[in-house]
Amino acid sequence: MDFQLTEDQEALRSGIRSFCDGRVPTDSLRELEKHGFDRALWGELAEMGVFSLRQSEDAGGVGLGNADAVLMFEELGRRLVPGPIVWSHLAADLVDGAGTGDTVVGGVEVMHTGTDAVLVEHLEHLDALLVVRPTGIFRVDPKTLSATAVETPLDPLVPLHEVASLPEGDRIADADAVVPFRREGAALAAGLLLGVAEMSQELATDYAKKREQFGRPVGGFQAIKHILADCFTRQEIARAAVYAAGVTLDQPDVADVDRAVSSAKLMAGDAAMKNARACVQVHGGMGYTWEIPAHYYLKRTWVFENLFGTVDDHAERIADLVATQ
Repeated sequence: MDFQLTEDQEALRSGIRSFCDGRVPTDSLRELEKHGFDRALWGELAEMGVFSLRQSEDAGGVGLGNADAVLMFEELGRRLVPGPIVWSHLAADLVDGAGTGDTVVGGVEVMHTGTDAVLVEHLEHLDALLVVRPTGIFRVDPKTLSATAVETPLDPLVPLHEVASLPEGDRIADADAVVPFRREGAALAAGLLLGVAEMSQELATDYAKKREQFGRPVGGFQAIKHILADCFTRQEIARAAVYAAGVTLDQPDVADVDRAVSSAKLMAGDAAMKNARACVQVHGGMGYTWEIPAHYYLKRTWVFENLFGTVDDHAERIADLVATQ
């Protein structure tokens, strides 16, 4: 197994990073709050191949693999690109128009029986809603749902609606498709979390170099150095796990796929949460203000952490896999 990026993968990452840095820079996040979902940006993401990357060329996609997809989602997470990008990417072969960006697809997981209400992200902008159940994947028309908007969502760039009950919907994939669907979704979510960990570390480091106290940059103080060094270490450990998950999904004969994906989600989730918190800490009193972008990364971490299994869920999964070996 070779974890070195190929020239094509380097070009893919560079292209997506250039697009995200130019189209969704950090200083644009407050402006995005005012406009919410941006259809123009969604169309540009589709043109970049974000949703059709793993679709076969015969189906109009790019024809790349999971190892390439996690690289792309790392860059999308790095700039907190808004919208249900994971669900629409996963839906490329399930919902007409998802791969081209013409159909915006969101989703929820209902893996346990019960009557609890569910929270749906970006509901007002969805053309289709996927409901993942143990019995299969179902398509629901979001416009038929009776929903109540959450007045103050945790992440201001991720609007939420509470839906008291979901209809059965139309089954578009059977139970056999659920496990690989959730597995691939967890790997993509891990890529997003890796991007958050990386950018949180960069923001903290850049601020530590510029902010002066007692006549010198605060980054020169040993305590701050230790925080930043820990951030970088967590980031690189998470990177190894996420890249390994992508490669293992493409080459399942080399290792246990479930263990690789759960390890990626666990390590990336831990790195994102701790790095985002450290970013706030390094910014000091300013880190708690709305003007500093650190809070966006911390809040988005909580959003991504719940995509296709929490850190605790995947830690338990790894424990079960180890216990049965």
